[in-house]
Amino acid sequence: MKYLKITIIKKVMLGTFICLFVISCKHNEKKYHNVMEKIEGESVNYKAPSESSSMINAEIKTVLVEEGETAFLIPERKSQLSSYNCVECHTEPLEALVQKQADKKAAHWDIKLNHANSETMNCATCHTSNDMGNLHSLTSSTIDFNYSHKLCSQCHQKEFKDWKGGAHGKQLGGWAPPRLSNTCVNCHNPHTPQFEKRWPARFNTEKVKERQ
Repeated sequence: MKYLKITIIKKVMLGTFICLFVISCKHNEKKYHNVMEKIEGESVNYKAPSESSSMINAEIKTVLVEEGETAFLIPERKSQLSSYNCVECHTEPLEALVQKQADKKAAHWDIKLNHANSETMNCATCHTSNDMGNLHSLTSSTIDFNYSHKLCSQCHQKEFKDWKGGAHGKQLGGWAPPRLSNTCVNCHNPHTPQFEKRWPARFNTEKVKERQ
C-alpha cells in the first residue's frame, strides 16, 4: 500500500513536471529560453533611437575631418583667433618687419614658446614668414589653420591616434552623431601646451584644516 502511494506521488510529480515543461516551451515574442535567444529575438525589429547632436552644436562653426576611414567634425578655428588676422601685419617678409619695428615694442610680446627646447623648435618650425595665413609641416607642406591637428600629429602620433579614435579630447554633444570633437588647440595652448597646476574647483575643507 505504501509502495503504491509512493508510485502515485511520483507519477503525479512527473506529470506536473511535463506540463510545466510543455507550458514553458510555448514560445511567444517575449518568452525565451536564455539571454542570447532573447537578444536575438528582441533585435529583429529593433530600431535605434534617432538621437542627434546637431541641435546642441547648431551654433558652433565646424569643418569636416577625414582621416582614413574615420570622418567627424571639429570646430572651425580661423574665426576663433582672438588677435588680428596674421596677414594684416605680415604684409612683408619677417626680416623686413623686424628691421622696421626695431625701435618699437616687439610683436607677440605676450607669447612665450615653451613647447620644446630652442634647438628643437622655434616660431619658424610651424609658421612661415611669407605665408602667415597658414602653418607648414616639417616637410614645408602648407597646413590650414583649421586643420592644425595635422601639425601636432607629426610629433604626437600616440595622442593623435587616440584623438582620431575618440579616446583623447572632449566630445561636444556626447556620442550622438554627428560626432564633434575638440582639437588639440581647443584644449592646449600651442605655444605652451602643458596644463598649469591648479587647485580643484571644488572647495576642499580638509586642505584648509591641514594648512591651519
